[in-house]
Amino acid sequence: MSSNAIAPTRLLAISDIHGCEEGLRQLLAAAEYDPSRDRLILLGDYIDAAYPGTYGTLGYIRALVRQGACALLGNHELKLLRQYDYSHLPAAEAAEWSGWIRSLPRYRMEDGYLFVHAGIRPGVGLHGQTLVDLTEIRDDFLNHPNDTDYTVVFGHTPTFKLGARPGKLWFGEGKIGIDTGAKHGHRLTLLDVHKRISYWCSTGPAARGGAVNKSFY
Repeated sequence: MSSNAIAPTRLLAISDIHGCEEGLRQLLAAAEYDPSRDRLILLGDYIDAAYPGTYGTLGYIRALVRQGACALLGNHELKLLRQYDYSHLPAAEAAEWSGWIRSLPRYRMEDGYLFVHAGIRPGVGLHGQTLVDLTEIRDDFLNHPNDTDYTVVFGHTPTFKLGARPGKLWFGEGKIGIDTGAKHGHRLTLLDVHKRISYWCSTGPAARGGAVNKSFY
């Protein structure tokens, strides 16, 4: 590589944060995330719609988006739109938040990888995918070979339900599962996609605020 060549930017991905804002901040710090040179894609479920105490995480996600990150829509954000009582907020603020959530993209393509919250319906082009499929699909996606020419990076289904050890990433043929079970007290994981480096922290009650670990896959 010549001295004038531009180093490729890192492509980082994380999914299913479920209110673990502190863990997300720790992982980004450990990875030395720099929004001026890194591409960060967040795959949805920043909150758990059943627990209002997690909603504050959206403020940090929104700040990351303003810095250049891409935040995709997850099924828990859609649940929030359906069930959240905005009556305690001024009308303008409530409209702004709901509008921002609705504006989140459904998927993102980068460097031959498709990033999406849940997966895609086999045999259907990207433009034909429904919102329900992109944010909620499981078996029809997981049990069908990837017949596309890109690798699908997805969350939504915890990797331990795919046969991976609890807290580990899952690698299939043309698929990478990165929901490592933060909601279930396992791990929150940030993946450096090209280098196959993961930064992770435990999310169990006794482990929150603990050290960030680094693994190679």
